[in-house]
Amino acid sequence: MKLTAAALAALAALAAPVLAQDLPDLGGKEVVVVTENAYPPLQFVDKAGAAVGWEYDAMAEIAKRLNITVKYENTSWDAMIPAVSEGQFDLGMTGITIKDERKDKVDFSDAYMRSEMLMIVRGDEARFTDAASFAANPDLLVSAQPGTSPFYAAVYDILDGNEENPRIIKFETFGAGLEALKAGDVDLTLSDSTAANGYVQASNGGLKIIGEPLATEDFGFIFPKGSDLVAPINAAIASMKADGTMDALNQKWFVDYKMGE
Repeated sequence: MKLTAAALAALAALAAPVLAQDLPDLGGKEVVVVTENAYPPLQFVDKAGAAVGWEYDAMAEIAKRLNITVKYENTSWDAMIPAVSEGQFDLGMTGITIKDERKDKVDFSDAYMRSEMLMIVRGDEARFTDAASFAANPDLLVSAQPGTSPFYAAVYDILDGNEENPRIIKFETFGAGLEALKAGDVDLTLSDSTAANGYVQASNGGLKIIGEPLATEDFGFIFPKGSDLVAPINAAIASMKADGTMDALNQKWFVDYKMGE
């Protein structure tokens, strides 16, 4: 998988010259991190049953730099933001887009990744080629996971702004919606470029990307409001951008990693 050159440049531009020796030492503090394990290559369970991905590698590096002990828990996407907001967990990670409306419930870290929203269709799709031609055909359906950026992109960037539009077929997970696309039950699935290119690459022609990117979004970790972890995590993120660690993670998971292997 590949981030676009523009996205990588934008990510690099966010970096600040923070040196590792300037980072706080949190004295082995335990930090309970919640994730969904359903969003490869950011976080998922591999064929051996291990929880792996870009975010796990990034969090391991953050833990080393800040001297924290990470304990992982799992929950569903729709429960994650409320649970972190209520203080059930110290930090949430699952490719969460930084949005102003979410900032009323949780605090965000600085952006650790920038991505673009892409349209995924079956490899033989010829009825539409972009958002406008999809919207113009009332028989076409799009899958989406409620409350996610792809869901809102389908509602507001492609269709009519009605969140109950019957052309949006709702699924509990992104993976379920993708399987519905492959099976022909829906005609379009949206995902950011961190996952879309990987699924297409692994499909051996079964899937393709069409049209122009619908939007650009930044991902951040989430915390309970007022968390004292935000500043140290931000400092660690900045140091990882400055010393090339983020670039190395991007190379590993978006270029070298092959989905499904």
